[in-house]
Amino acid sequence: MVKKGSVSVDYKSKYPVVMGILNVTDDSFFSSSRCQSAAELLKKVDLFINNGVSILDVGACSTRPGAAFVSEKEEMERLLPALEVLRNHYPDSIISVDTFRGNVARKVVEEFDVDIINDVFSFDKDEAMLDVVASLNKTYVLMHSEAINVGKDDFMKEIFRFFVKKIKILEDCGVKDIIIDPGYGFGKTMEQNFQLLSHQSELLQLGYPILAGLSRKRMVWQSLNVKVEEALNGTTVLNTIALQQGAHILRVHDVKEAMEAVKLWSLCKNNH
Repeated sequence: MVKKGSVSVDYKSKYPVVMGILNVTDDSFFSSSRCQSAAELLKKVDLFINNGVSILDVGACSTRPGAAFVSEKEEMERLLPALEVLRNHYPDSIISVDTFRGNVARKVVEEFDVDIINDVFSFDKDEAMLDVVASLNKTYVLMHSEAINVGKDDFMKEIFRFFVKKIKILEDCGVKDIIIDPGYGFGKTMEQNFQLLSHQSELLQLGYPILAGLSRKRMVWQSLNVKVEEALNGTTVLNTIALQQGAHILRVHDVKEAMEAVKLWSLCKNNH
């Protein structure tokens, strides 16, 4: 659970929560998610909050496949003003920062009391990240992004081994609040993405909440032969499957539609 002021988020409650994506970049794969001014950022957050978002996930360095990483300096220059705006206008909001850099993680926690560090490279890209996370006492999103070249029968076993190994390292360092992200679209073939989704519930055995990031991913729009801008309906379908497969958090570009999926799924589940 994360709590700030009067706001709290319980990942393991019966009602899954929604994390809204805020990209303060100019190269996110989905252009409508980009916020390049304070006015755009505030407008987007107001919409998210009105639609029921629980967590705001801010990213200043695109990690989409094929993207060129901006420098640490540029990431800071994009990120810090955005966080200042968010904290000034929404002081009690639960904020996650999408970064793989330890120095950035420390800075945003110390200056803006960021609640969650969302690291797509699971402390492999920056050796400092593990030490930083261990000292911050904040929630850490551990994502799988490694390519796995094994047969179909061994694929989920490899995913599970990865998380067991990484969780042990984190726990040994004193990190207790961990969220598992299966890493849809990262280092996986199209077939592997769908296999992972259909077996996602197996990761519940790890004992930590699961975050599903399927929003407008290639596995949606390429499978349906549509554009990214036309992938909302497909995203909602996969988000619903992710909920059926035990997801506690949906990370999305479209909060209203995700919240509707959560509400309808929860009504079905609670009346089963």
